[in-house]
Amino acid sequence: MSAPTLTPGTDASTAEGRAQRHSLRRRLRQRRRSLTPRQQRQAAQALCRRLKRLPMLQRARRVALYLPNDGEIDPRPLIDWLERRRARVYLPVLRPLSDNRLWFVHYHAGTRMTRNRFGIAEPSTRFGAHRANRLPAWALDIVLLPLVGFDGDGQRIGMGGGFYDRTFAFARERRPRPALIGLAHDCQRVETLPTASWDVPLDAIVSDREVIAPRGDDRG
Repeated sequence: MSAPTLTPGTDASTAEGRAQRHSLRRRLRQRRRSLTPRQQRQAAQALCRRLKRLPMLQRARRVALYLPNDGEIDPRPLIDWLERRRARVYLPVLRPLSDNRLWFVHYHAGTRMTRNRFGIAEPSTRFGAHRANRLPAWALDIVLLPLVGFDGDGQRIGMGGGFYDRTFAFARERRPRPALIGLAHDCQRVETLPTASWDVPLDAIVSDREVIAPRGDDRG
């Protein structure tokens, strides 16, 4: 199966670049949705084995991850392991009346959940629920975020809503900042992707087959 890609040299911010990224997203989403339940389970297990070997995740105490949707690779096998290490797990929540930014809310077995406008499960914030358990993005140690596509240089594309890019825009210039690790199935890898001006660089990309550290793992 040939890997879909974008035309080399295409500016991702132009109309042509946006159209190519939209087409690529559609094809890669279909590719990950075509995986069988067994392939999804095996990929999740392989992914989490690689993640557990990362020293920065072993040290982390405040880790944000996501609940898989639309064929995304599943990081949930990490939750018990993180909690045994006394780390707190957080989930992203769409901030109401915001410009596509995220809150992060502590998640555990008894967390009351709801569905956001995309139909994705998230901790309920109705009537101030979990307000005491919210954490600002800068206070997280690590964020594990889902990708739609990635390449060997560590470039990536997401769903196109810009939620993580807006939320972590501060990470380009300010510290403290969390380590940002993108997660994906190996079948979502493409030959090359252009960088868009709004993309927040990742510290690493982890799939079920490899770890890519485009900026160097200066956090160990």
